[in-house]
Amino acid sequence: MNEISTRDIKAAVIRSEGSKFTLEDLKLGAPGPREVVVKVVAVGMCHTDLIIRDQYYPTPLPVVLGHEGSGVVEAVGDAVKAVAPGDHVVMSFMSCGTCGPCEGGHPYHCADFFALNFGGSRKDGSTAVTEDGSSQIHDHFFGQSSFSSYAIAHERNLVKVDKEAPLELLGPLGCGIQTGAGAVLNSLGVGAGQSFASFGAGAVGLSSVMAARVAGATTIIAVDVQPSRLELAKECGATHVVNSKEVDPVEKIQEITGGGADFTLESSGRPEVLRQAVDALGIMGTCGVVGAPKLGVEANFDVNGLMVPGKRIMGIVEGGSVPQIFIPRLVELQRQGRFPFEKLVKFYDFDQINQAVEDSESGKTIKPILRMPS
Repeated sequence: MNEISTRDIKAAVIRSEGSKFTLEDLKLGAPGPREVVVKVVAVGMCHTDLIIRDQYYPTPLPVVLGHEGSGVVEAVGDAVKAVAPGDHVVMSFMSCGTCGPCEGGHPYHCADFFALNFGGSRKDGSTAVTEDGSSQIHDHFFGQSSFSSYAIAHERNLVKVDKEAPLELLGPLGCGIQTGAGAVLNSLGVGAGQSFASFGAGAVGLSSVMAARVAGATTIIAVDVQPSRLELAKECGATHVVNSKEVDPVEKIQEITGGGADFTLESSGRPEVLRQAVDALGIMGTCGVVGAPKLGVEANFDVNGLMVPGKRIMGIVEGGSVPQIFIPRLVELQRQGRFPFEKLVKFYDFDQINQAVEDSESGKTIKPILRMPS
């Protein structure tokens, strides 16, 4: 049961398109009946935070972003059953729980996914964050807005994790790491002895490489333009790496695989790269699409080149994951040393958020994680 109606928080705010984050003293209201107040321990920075900063999607401003939070439950609403104060949690994406896809076990394709994750408020238009107790700041980004010392999340997008797990490391499992790993293990269903190529070796792409190794794929190819990322891909399980600045990646993948990959994954959000990922498939191969461009961006493919060999293109959201099932599995794989996503991470203090942005965009850091002051 919540005992505090309003609390002071420190949050990072985006006030205009393309602007830097500003750390501001704000107010956080009480949780709703099925909502939870989480004291944020750490939060990953994802490409999706930055495309909202740049208004690829029309999330209203000013807004508190952040959607890879981990922390400790501080207070709960009257109807919350999934967690209790003191529980360690990872915050993931939000879904309604009542539409056809949600009831069918596919919350990542929720009919209200866009409104609940990118709308800048609860579904009813209300927010929990205010500037002075009255001036509204948009929040509930991915149902959490965790670039903040405290966040309000719904019990549906919380994942309880073992208190022995490294909580400050786990936030990125809520989106980016889950997306890459789940694309391979859940959506594409890469199997033992098969071939897989990741077009992009950022956090999502490298997570997919690690997952392909877990799945038993025997040919695992990472494609990127940055040599340092390709070297890291080898550490993460890639059997081959391709610098697409130096060679044609389609020809190289066809050469490596003897005709084309069983599966490819496109995480850059660039239409021309998606075309390469489709063209690099073998007969009856499947290309997964996780890269997010601006709304309205279109891609092309050779119709006969798709139809005759029976290729498939699959849209994938959040790795086709049910977070409460999949994230604990990734935690255990990491504990066993079989999914070493800590190789992708660099920690920053919360007040270094704009440095983390710069390092992420330059490619210097694969996955920044912001530590909150204790």
